[in-house]
Amino acid sequence: MTEHINESISSITYFTTERSIEWFQQKQKQTARTLYLYEDSITSKDHLFLIDHVHDVSYRPFSNGTGLFYLHTNRGVFTFEVETPPDEFIKCYKQIKGDPFAF
Repeated sequence: MTEHINESISSITYFTTERSIEWFQQKQKQTARTLYLYEDSITSKDHLFLIDHVHDVSYRPFSNGTGLFYLHTNRGVFTFEVETPPDEFIKCYKQIKGDPFAF
């Protein structure tokens, strides 16, 4: 993804997991990436989502401390594995969208 000109408003770290089998053993490689929130878009390593095309964001925590962050868009729901609650990111997104309950 190309770099965004404006400074990000908020960001969260998410993880991608790559699984492979080598010599009859399953290996996992976890990579940290960052999701950035801008006034007009949300960007990941592979995607650019215009704010007007994002319908909602949500989070589901798991008992082990990790969770899933969901980005509901006009292209479907995108899921990001996170290790910390994205409360600040969600609050900033809702403020941009004009949600009166975000404050």
